Amino acid sequence: MLSLGFMTAIVPELNLAEVFELAAEIGFDCIEVMCWPPMAADRRYAGVTHFDATQCSVETVLNTKGLIQRTGVSISGLGYYPNCLDNDPEIALAAVVHLRRVMEAAATLEVERVNTFIGRDHTLSVEDNWQRMLDTWGPLMELADSLKLKVGIENCPMLFSKDEWPGGKNLAHSPAIWRRLFAELGSPNLGLNYDPSHLVWQQIDHLAAIRDFGERIWHVHAKDVTVDRARLNQVGGLALPPEYHTPRLPGLGDIAWGPVISALLDVGYRGPVCVEVEDRHYEGSLENRCRALRQSHDFLRQFIGS
Repeated sequence: MLSLGFMTAIVPELNLAEVFELAAEIGFDCIEVMCWPPMAADRRYAGVTHFDATQCSVETVLNTKGLIQRTGVSISGLGYYPNCLDNDPEIALAAVVHLRRVMEAAATLEVERVNTFIGRDHTLSVEDNWQRMLDTWGPLMELADSLKLKVGIENCPMLFSKDEWPGGKNLAHSPAIWRRLFAELGSPNLGLNYDPSHLVWQQIDHLAAIRDFGERIWHVHAKDVTVDRARLNQVGGLALPPEYHTPRLPGLGDIAWGPVISALLDVGYRGPVCVEVEDRHYEGSLENRCRALRQSHDFLRQFIGS
């Protein structure tokens, strides 16, 4: 059946053992472990390193497997969400190099999935990004195929600030682009880290996306969203999304989670559903963020059995 977990970026001050213990104490089945290279964060929720893929020693791997065995909490996937197509070539290259490390670390840990972004040069159109995407992601998916590793692309447009305007920093934001990615990259291991919240604020049918792409959903993020329709009527869909949409905990926004879980089950999905906390009401302290995880766990458990 489905397994319930959370994305570890929300508790950056905890070490990996403490994250496992927190997950077990609350009652989660799994965690998506953040694997950024050790660095200062350049945006919210980035720069979190709960597993350092640059130091993937035998001892580290054995210790991590020991945590899984001791707590009964599994790893749903390794997460690293950079921009492999950044318009700064040095930033893009560093992202690609580290993503390869994360893929290799996942294989060593015997973790089935790595979750990430396709990336985008936000100053260019989709078409003008496309060949560079193929040149970058062709070799990345060759590596994933050789490792028998699933790569889940999150569908967030990464369009939240003036620095990301006008195109956003992730190509893979819509069903039309997903189809083209799957067709032209051609890897059976490329799929979605499906997050319904990003579809809702783009006015895309999030349930239809599950039905249409069920065979390509490798991982799911559980994040809710509210769309301020009155504000949207004033600023229009070309405004920066934060002007009219707000991330929420599951159950506090516009998404009906019963139909989402039902649709996932209907298409045969039996993987992880991981809470992603981006609700600013709960970000003020570690205590509040742990409360957010407990609240989200209790809400989603009514749809996802223990």
